[in-house]
Amino acid sequence: MTTQGNRLKKIRKELRLSQEEFGKQIGLSRAAIAAVEADNNNFSQDVLCKLILTFDININYLLVGKGNAFNAPEFEQVKDELALEVRKILREEGLIK
Repeated sequence: MTTQGNRLKKIRKELRLSQEEFGKQIGLSRAAIAAVEADNNNFSQDVLCKLILTFDININYLLVGKGNAFNAPEFEQVKDELALEVRKILREEGLIK
């Protein structure tokens, strides 16, 4: 079973942000983000609201692991389309088969 900290780390990595960059966008230090990812702390209600408003995170996913990580269903589709496009370009450039 994944923990809230594991799910937060997954979200942060999907956004391709360091702990410092992620924290800065919601007004927290790198150490505060690291503590939550290590399951040593939980976010306050105010910070949870900032996560939703800033990154459109699905709070049900973050808290209990239900649903998609992000509220916008198109995020997953865009992510998949982008990955396909990158693979196509890499093939055209002869960097992958």
